[in-house]
Amino acid sequence: MFKNKSYIGISFIVLIFGIYAVPKIVERIKKDKVVQGERLDRVNPKTADEDKLIKIGPAPKFELINQDNKKITNETYKGKVYVLEFFFSTCPTICPKMNESMLLIEKKFFGNPNFGIVSITIDPEHDNPQVLKDHAKLLGVKSLNWNFLTGDKAYIFNLANKGFNLYAGENKKVAGGFEHSGLFALIDKNGNIRCRNDEFGNPILYYDGLDKKGVRNIQQDINILLEE
Repeated sequence: MFKNKSYIGISFIVLIFGIYAVPKIVERIKKDKVVQGERLDRVNPKTADEDKLIKIGPAPKFELINQDNKKITNETYKGKVYVLEFFFSTCPTICPKMNESMLLIEKKFFGNPNFGIVSITIDPEHDNPQVLKDHAKLLGVKSLNWNFLTGDKAYIFNLANKGFNLYAGENKKVAGGFEHSGLFALIDKNGNIRCRNDEFGNPILYYDGLDKKGVRNIQQDINILLEE
């Protein structure tokens, strides 16, 4: 008799639990939230800013001469999203790959008046405006918003190394006589350097111009900035 009452009591508790819990489990399955719970949500909340690009800070100001012998400054790109690199026209190592990557970016956003590209030579003694103009033609550059810039060597090296923290140096022992970073800087419409986080949640700062993934990532993030 006592056992029968115990079974009845247990059955009653199971029934009540089912009435309370089953609808919630079904609802979680529908919403693909089976592994989520209130405590888990509180420990690892998703913020509204999680998917936004990081703002590193204002890009350094610059004033240089382009392939058409016209003065170009950071103000030229005010209101535009742009990608910036340091290169030199006779580079026999990483520049051809960087050129290829930048051409893919140009093609992706060709015709968009709110997007541009800045390529600054680190060998200005050779890369005068005419050389840069010929180089752009050789690459097949079509965009009017892609400027190849030259100027004073010390000024450019300071802009690269201290302004953008993108390494550039002269080294007669290496092919081409110069060393430089293969990274691209992404600047928003307000002149701020922007980037995404890596898989560990840390800002990447700059995008790899030698890697397909880096090109794909910067194209995605350019789209985000163009919509801001």
